[in-house]
Amino acid sequence: VDEVGDATHNTFFEMLGNWSLGDYFKKEAINWSFEFLTDKKWLGLNPEKIYISVFEGDTEMGVDLDRESTVIWQEVFKKAGIKAEVGERIFVYSKDKNWWGPAGQTGPCGPDTEMFYDTGKAHNIRFGKKCHPNCECGKFVEIWNDVFMQFNKTADGKFIPLPQQNVDTGLGLERELMILQGKESVYDTDLFQNIISKIEEISGKYHTQSQYQRAIRIIADHLRSAVFMIADGVYPSNKEQGSILRRL
Repeated sequence: VDEVGDATHNTFFEMLGNWSLGDYFKKEAINWSFEFLTDKKWLGLNPEKIYISVFEGDTEMGVDLDRESTVIWQEVFKKAGIKAEVGERIFVYSKDKNWWGPAGQTGPCGPDTEMFYDTGKAHNIRFGKKCHPNCECGKFVEIWNDVFMQFNKTADGKFIPLPQQNVDTGLGLERELMILQGKESVYDTDLFQNIISKIEEISGKYHTQSQYQRAIRIIADHLRSAVFMIADGVYPSNKEQGSILRRL
């Protein structure tokens, strides 16, 4: 909630994706993700603008670097005529960034691989000397995540390979529209413009005025979130979903 109002965060966002329950795994998911993002018959994004993250491994967990995903991505980029070196096109990150699983709980979990889009914005050195996909400067925007539920975490903290390995993917609609429509933020897309125009009309303040921009974005986001929650049957209260709606 506290990040809402910047270029890419919402309290409510629409997630596009697909599941595999043992039918296919990393090779298929990665190839189809890249195809949907870059093929002219689908979204048609420039493959040169796509950057990738993978799980670096963790000795305490007893799980190695996700070499399989790394190699598959290198093969995919090679077909597009792009050399995908680790540290240049593919970046490795710790479990804080590239591992999916309920914190401190048991059950299915595993590494994920994220897709980022280079917006072309200049790097802000306030966020570090060198930019990379997980840099907070805004140059890179995460647009898709392929989660590979490869392990079962046991009660004693061991990660045992699952006999049936599943895939869960998620692509953010608002961020994808921002890129496809050539906008600077998700709030500049047609998903938000009617709401923002009405806020400007009522308030006499304008999104183009920097001193009001974040406030107007927050109001637009919270209105949109509240409408969808109420449409799903949630009402303001002091517990569970109702408390979130009341906060908004």
